[in-house]
Amino acid sequence: MQQALPKTVLWDMDGTLIDQTAAILRCYTQVITAMGYPQPSGEAIRRSMGGTMASTMGHFVAAERMEDACADFRQRFPEIMFDGLIILPGALDLIKFFAANDIPQAIFTNKHGETARAVSAHCGFSHYISVCIGNTDTAWAKPDPALTHYVLQQIGADPAGAALIGDSPTDAATALNAGLAFYGVSTGAHSVDELKAAGAELTCHNLEELLDCG
Repeated sequence: MQQALPKTVLWDMDGTLIDQTAAILRCYTQVITAMGYPQPSGEAIRRSMGGTMASTMGHFVAAERMEDACADFRQRFPEIMFDGLIILPGALDLIKFFAANDIPQAIFTNKHGETARAVSAHCGFSHYISVCIGNTDTAWAKPDPALTHYVLQQIGADPAGAALIGDSPTDAATALNAGLAFYGVSTGAHSVDELKAAGAELTCHNLEELLDCG
């Protein structure tokens, strides 16, 4: 990495460390169509992701049916969540690199907390990153700075010199709201230009490029 290393790294999960799109799209589609709604396109679902599961679901399901839709998603997803899961190239290498340089790391995500920790263990991230915070673990969700500060507290760090690595404008807002640098990778549904426009200090096309970006 051509610029100074961050003092702390916070990781997004979906679209940044992993590609779990196949299972996620399948689950949303099953839930939405089972409730009698038209089948949305995969791209429409992808573009609506980044917030909580309920915020994505809200694009396709009426508010009065949201509780049932979210409950159905949580019941279905654990059965298929590892189907087609991809660890994105460079993810483990970068995690190991930061660990070797004694840089504290945490994962925080709007994915359900139990699911996020199961994925972290399955992918080997938990060997290097002990803190993984997800939706329903706290009263907050991205981009609320209260969540970011809570995650930093769990690893004994503060915002000064910290960077969030993510793939979406939601991640950008999360970082900027809490006074962190945002490093954007266009490995999800958003382009480098979109991430720059959202406020990324550093942008790369993938994690493998991140060490050389500057």
